[in-house]
Amino acid sequence: MAVPGPGYSITVRVEAPADANSAGGLTTAVGEVGGVLTAFDIVESHPDRIVVDISANVVDAEHADGVTAALEKVPDVHVRKVSDRTFLIHLGGKIEVTSKVALRNRDDLSRAYTPGVARVCQAIAANPEDARRLTIKRNTVAVVTDGSAVLGLGNIGPAAALPVMEGKAALFKKFADVDAWPVCLDTQDTEEIIRTVELLAPVYAGINLEDIAAPRCFEIEARLREKLDIPVFHDDQHGTAIVVVAALRNALRVVGKDIEDCKIVVCGVGAAGSAIINLIKLKNPADIVAVGRRGIVHPGLGEMNENVRWIAENTNKAQVEGTLHDALEGADVFIGVSGPNLFGADQVATMVKDAIVFALANPDPEVDPIEAQRHASVVATGRSDYPNQINNVLAFPGVFRGLLDAHARHIDDEMLLAAADAIADVVDGERLNASFIVPSVFDSAVAPAVAEAVKTAARRAESAS
Repeated sequence: MAVPGPGYSITVRVEAPADANSAGGLTTAVGEVGGVLTAFDIVESHPDRIVVDISANVVDAEHADGVTAALEKVPDVHVRKVSDRTFLIHLGGKIEVTSKVALRNRDDLSRAYTPGVARVCQAIAANPEDARRLTIKRNTVAVVTDGSAVLGLGNIGPAAALPVMEGKAALFKKFADVDAWPVCLDTQDTEEIIRTVELLAPVYAGINLEDIAAPRCFEIEARLREKLDIPVFHDDQHGTAIVVVAALRNALRVVGKDIEDCKIVVCGVGAAGSAIINLIKLKNPADIVAVGRRGIVHPGLGEMNENVRWIAENTNKAQVEGTLHDALEGADVFIGVSGPNLFGADQVATMVKDAIVFALANPDPEVDPIEAQRHASVVATGRSDYPNQINNVLAFPGVFRGLLDAHARHIDDEMLLAAADAIADVVDGERLNASFIVPSVFDSAVAPAVAEAVKTAARRAESAS
């Protein structure tokens, strides 16, 4: 059952009598229809009346209408205006460009722009590598999407994807002081995307691919990595994989198991699932059983794209067949990056003792976390309203901070594993427990730790090449 949350929050401006009973009547009206009051602010006060902004979390648009109607029914109350607080913070966009240098007089202008800037241009023309030192390239990442696989919304196109990319850029700045910019491309043609990013690359020190549908995303990433001399990172794949591996390392510490003894079920063989499988394999688990829409992945499954074929050839040692429910029997770990409500407590009960369940589908996970907790020792989701939120923001800001600081030209699995270990290590032994296997996304220690680990791994890779 959906509950009110800050993702759908409204502010209702009402006019009410200036008497001692008004506040109680208004707050009671909100509570009686299931709204969660978050703020009560008097914005005008007069001898006979007050004007109040009532902020409340609701479930959806229908619930918002219900809260508004309830306030209207309070005697002598008039609703002036209803504002959606989520839409309000998006007005005009969430990010901006600001100048780092003062332009107070002609001297400033002559250095920042013409004629002085010509000398800097000539220096870069003579030594192109100086662009990393003398331009925004030093600290700037492109957040590139075609809008084909946005959050849980699907193929909504580049314009509708822009609010998400803006948010990503804001997170880069907030958590790692990386300047990122949305690049929403009005094409879903693989060749056009690759060529467009190639043409834009001189401005950036890194490319963060975002919300591009599988299997197209695999080819785009692979070919851009071949063509460009800057790191290319598909966050839906590698950001998710990094945080999952970090969380799994700590979850196994909680239950006292070694990954080399564990059977791990991964449900979902798209971008995220494939990357998770690839990164976990480097930890040498006893077995990984992947499950897609047609059931357990195995070599005899029939027609498969190149990505699923690789999974079929590199997982499922016993070549078992069947459904997700079959795969769960005897499993130590379940990792879901698929769809909602695929199984319940009865299926969790078929897993081994001290099972670990990561049900990461959003907004509705593969199994209800409360149901999973009846039989699993550690449960994690992708949601912020349950313990152990596995969220990519734990990874990508610090990853790019480290790559930029190292002037890295590529990214590899060793850097991804270094990032995962850094995240896991933030949760020290004294704090680690079944409800706390990954740090908070607001833990200020995370991004610097990840950045340092990635920078070290990048420099090590550079010296070895």
